[in-house]
Amino acid sequence: MANRAYVSAWAKDYSEATQHERLQNLLAGVPFSASWPGFTGLVVRALEPAEAPIREWDLRAQMIGSAEIIELIREPQGPDIAYEIRALWDLWIYDLDSGRWQSKPQELQIDCYGPEYDNGVAEREGDFLFDIGFEHLFTGHAGMLGANPGPKAPAAHVEEARFLASMASPERLREYHQRTRENIQILLHWLRDAETSVPLERYKLWSEGEENFESRVDEILAVR
Repeated sequence: MANRAYVSAWAKDYSEATQHERLQNLLAGVPFSASWPGFTGLVVRALEPAEAPIREWDLRAQMIGSAEIIELIREPQGPDIAYEIRALWDLWIYDLDSGRWQSKPQELQIDCYGPEYDNGVAEREGDFLFDIGFEHLFTGHAGMLGANPGPKAPAAHVEEARFLASMASPERLREYHQRTRENIQILLHWLRDAETSVPLERYKLWSEGEENFESRVDEILAVR
């Protein structure tokens, strides 16, 4: 199963009293997919992830923005409440069959934790946790991208082997690097805006597979 990538973000002056305001400011800047410029789902939880949700909404039948999300979560409130908000954003994906890159909708989830939710997970993992999608969309497969391009690890499965073979030419590899850089830039542009609009105190990029995901991202951005 492919590894996921995440962003942990801590907001300035974050508390139960400011949680909704900070969340609305963050959601207002989400870089929605052109095909669906609204949120697709919302879950409200209390106490811890193992507890059944208090409320759930499937929002795909209507176009919902940040103000409407805040209206939906006015009640219940409390320091042990968490919200999961889903959306779509456009990232560059390689279609192996056609041999072309396409900007396609990908799932994005934003979790917002009350200060006392799950034994204070917000302090450890961020007031906000973004599930930004598959790790390879930002780092590439098998360590191919960076200062020394080319595969650094064997393919994990047959489809990845086909993909790596399709990137054997220097021209294809350059395009791969460029599209991955563009995915990173979409993410970083959103985070830089959030630093001012939320505002954020700090954020951390991490993933399930890379030992230092943020360093890999910086390395790919540095190569021109």
